Amino acid sequence: MKKTPIVLLAGLALVARASEKIVVTVTHDLDIARPAEVISVPFSEIQRLLPDMAPDKLFDHLLVKDATGAVVPSQGTNFKPEEHHDYYQDLVFQHDFAAGEKSATFTIEKTAATVPPYPAVVFARYIPERFDDFAWENDRIAHRIYGPGLDSPAAGGTRMISSGVDVWCKRVRYPIVDRWYVKGHYHSDSGEGLDMYDVGTNRGCGGIGVWDGQKLLTSQNWKTWKVLANGPIRAVFELTYEPWDASNGVKVSETKRFTVDAGHNLDAIDSTFAFTPAPGSDGELTIAIGLTRHPKQAIATVAQDEKAAWISLWEDFKAPMSGNLGTGAILGSAARFAGLAETGSDRLILAKVKPGETLRYYAGAGWKQSGDFSSMDDWIIYLTAWAQRLASPIKIAKLEAR
Repeated sequence: MKKTPIVLLAGLALVARASEKIVVTVTHDLDIARPAEVISVPFSEIQRLLPDMAPDKLFDHLLVKDATGAVVPSQGTNFKPEEHHDYYQDLVFQHDFAAGEKSATFTIEKTAATVPPYPAVVFARYIPERFDDFAWENDRIAHRIYGPGLDSPAAGGTRMISSGVDVWCKRVRYPIVDRWYVKGHYHSDSGEGLDMYDVGTNRGCGGIGVWDGQKLLTSQNWKTWKVLANGPIRAVFELTYEPWDASNGVKVSETKRFTVDAGHNLDAIDSTFAFTPAPGSDGELTIAIGLTRHPKQAIATVAQDEKAAWISLWEDFKAPMSGNLGTGAILGSAARFAGLAETGSDRLILAKVKPGETLRYYAGAGWKQSGDFSSMDDWIIYLTAWAQRLASPIKIAKLEAR
């Protein structure tokens, strides 16, 4: 009997061997540093390149490593966990691109053992114990936004209608939201930071409204909430707002999705608006994104860049509060910039939207006393670099199985 050469069998075994990892090459075109850049690899691509992996292992049996072989914290996302199925979106991880570093390579490797979760540096949750606040944070800054409980008799003298965004200033990298709510006294700094920002019924740090050319028309407190992802490096949640008056008989409702990433002072916010345009109108609404000045508590310096579509405030707070706080709002690259405006204490950046259209923008804050920003100039440099990064996003140049 004629025997098949052993070398041929070995060759067939090599062909049949399943791929053990994926090589990811990421590139960009900027010369500036890009700290905490988020890299998202669709799970559909991972499944395509590693087809032999069982669905129940795809999510928690993958290890990301950089070019040196060091493990990189990663996170899988599934925005439909209530359906108890593998509706996976992305495997996300981060890389600090140094100035001039325009390419980085990573591997996504199979593991036999389950990969445990990495320490969480982002956090978001509904706070029923404080009149339905919704609060979130990362390692840089914290925020909250008000729910229906604050607009109820139970709130007593603190009762308020507001869809503005509050800011909590942090000195530390670890999570503080739960700790501060339990402590109760967070308007003075005992070493971790403080809440010195009064949002009230204003827009605060990135709250929105409809601009009719003369006044701002705003929603009430959020109506529903839903957490879609909660760390370790990315938190995603949605808030909905019931219809409110947008003038000319138009009612508009909003679904607002926040994406909070580790290492960033700005959050990505996707607001989707439902409305029926007024007869004879151009079919659009002008949405205003606001930043609030505090003339009684702070001296504010305004900055803006209409070409890059961002606005900023830098506030020097007086005693008994302390510190210098920068706030900023930047329109996403697909947004249709419609100018700037002011009303009361709010500085506004405007954008046009059609029914059902999603407006992406970015909003956030940076506190000098955190150690991340030494001056207003640093804050402006940060916003300028952010706008540049939006205009020149990173790209997955190569994705291949090995």
